[in-house]
Amino acid sequence: MSTAILGLSAFYHDSAAALVVDGDIVAAAQEERFSRKKHDERFPAHATDNCLREAGLKIEDLNYIAFYDKPLVKFDRLLESYVSFAPAGFRSFRLALPIWVKEKLHLRRFLRKQFRQARKAPIIFTEHHESHAASAFFPSPFDETAILTVDGVGEWSTAAMGKGQGNKFELLRQLEFPHSLGLLYSAFTYYCGFKVNSGEYKLMGLAPYGKPVWQDLILKEIAELKPDGSLWMNMDYLNYCQGLTMTNERFHRLFGGPPRRPEAMLEQRHMDLAASIQRVTEEALLRMGRETHRLTGSRNLVLAGGVALNCVADGRLWREGPFEGIWVQPAAGDAGGALGAALFVWHQLLDKPRGQKAALKGSGFRVQEQAGAALCASGGDSQKGSFLGPRFSNEEISRLLTEMKLPFEKFEHEAPLLERTAKEIADGKIIGWFQGRMEFGPRALGARSILGDPRNVQMQAAMNLKIKFRESFRPFAPAVLLERAQDYFELATGQESPYMLHVAPVLERHRLKLTAEQEQIMKEDPDLRHRVNVPRSTLPAITHLDYSARLQTVDERRHGRFYRLLRAFEALTGCPVLVNTSFNVRGEPIVCTPQEACRCFLATDMDLLVIEDFVVSKEGFDPQLLAREREKYLAQFQLD
Repeated sequence: MSTAILGLSAFYHDSAAALVVDGDIVAAAQEERFSRKKHDERFPAHATDNCLREAGLKIEDLNYIAFYDKPLVKFDRLLESYVSFAPAGFRSFRLALPIWVKEKLHLRRFLRKQFRQARKAPIIFTEHHESHAASAFFPSPFDETAILTVDGVGEWSTAAMGKGQGNKFELLRQLEFPHSLGLLYSAFTYYCGFKVNSGEYKLMGLAPYGKPVWQDLILKEIAELKPDGSLWMNMDYLNYCQGLTMTNERFHRLFGGPPRRPEAMLEQRHMDLAASIQRVTEEALLRMGRETHRLTGSRNLVLAGGVALNCVADGRLWREGPFEGIWVQPAAGDAGGALGAALFVWHQLLDKPRGQKAALKGSGFRVQEQAGAALCASGGDSQKGSFLGPRFSNEEISRLLTEMKLPFEKFEHEAPLLERTAKEIADGKIIGWFQGRMEFGPRALGARSILGDPRNVQMQAAMNLKIKFRESFRPFAPAVLLERAQDYFELATGQESPYMLHVAPVLERHRLKLTAEQEQIMKEDPDLRHRVNVPRSTLPAITHLDYSARLQTVDERRHGRFYRLLRAFEALTGCPVLVNTSFNVRGEPIVCTPQEACRCFLATDMDLLVIEDFVVSKEGFDPQLLAREREKYLAQFQLD
């Protein structure tokens, strides 16, 4: 008889549900994809329904329900923090207490009510960093590995080091609140005018435009960085323990003024601050990695927690750290905690073995043998490419397109569909790409993507301003055929990045020498839009200012039709790379359903929509009608 375990994360940030049946990851999804509220923290009712539907199960079929942290322990930390800073934290305490009394303190009772049909299923609460560690270790390709989890804060822990072997792991050391690398990064996210818990990746994208001139001041005044990577935070400058903001007046005086207002002009000071905190984060993560290696003696490392999504820092750990193999959980933030909680119950508590033992097979890591590097086989992890969300049939899509009166062409065979799509991209068109099961985690990996030609000098600006409606400086990621990746990017033999979580330099031979005029723009022009439009390589749409790129390697076993599209584009153009960004606009979660894909397509300047076996165009649409559709669509989403 099968054992079905439902993992949940909720009520703090990025609620999600994940279903594991007999150790197999059957489904996982964030609640935001269904509710259409970005980073939705509410109970993941829709995500839970989706997981059960994918498995063909009902609530009464559940054997265990696992929640990703311990609310009572977290409440203890909040109370102790408020008391320590009293009376300064009274306003924050007054706002938080009703929510805790109403929901979080009685979570077991709440879950019993939600799952009353599963009366016999035990409810298990794992610790926050246990959930992160489980999400990183158990799906990874490693039989034995070091574990590092780093985020803002769980119950008390803000980072943890451990070791996993076989079907068990142990956390050996933890860093505790208020000392937190994640919260330090979030403080600068807030100060530079971006939204905490969602704008950190913007700060990372802004960093290459600046210089780390504030790094020494940060390490002198704000955070003392120890040799083992641990931090001691000077709370005289920070407000997150007791207030409703991340920073205070003393912090603002130290860095030359008040926090930037959202949507205000980005100054060079903000770019330099972004570069400085990014450098501090990279150094801290590198030291943590080295200390984890010293503690465990392992040649492999797995990572989870929100800081693990800082792919630039991961890249330095990858290149400069002591590990031969590195694997990062694709849904490294709180959403992944739902998956970790379910896997923790199956392996750690029920003592069930893991399904794969191939420690040298993998994804997103480099692997070496004694004398040299060896190409690792694809698919050594059990994350299934992170394609764990819902899918939709051609029949469902055909009915929708007919109801919406959208002009479309249906292709009976894949080859002409891919040839048509590749030609449109090569002609400068921007394509909405909707195929198969939706991705789990923050990255679009070729199921819910917007695609373009990376050779096009105007592609980055066009996608940012006309499709995504976001800041022009934001970089785009390249999707590259795995077997051609080393022809364009500095990668070791066998190094993969299927989950778009690693940064690699563009090879020297593809870089362009800047003219004197371009050099002057890069040094002196305060307008980021002008800097962005200076081509840095033969792939200008994906090359960042420091000649790096956050790449996704694409292989046929994981990515199927998306891989074959890249092959078709290469056959047509000689280029095995596409721009790949998420199918959404700013402030909107990635699209989930065909209806959302169609509406997003109509409301933006995308040229074509390729949705399963159909190609949809805007031929014959009244421009005024499209303008009204855009205004109505964008009004739904709050800019973040």
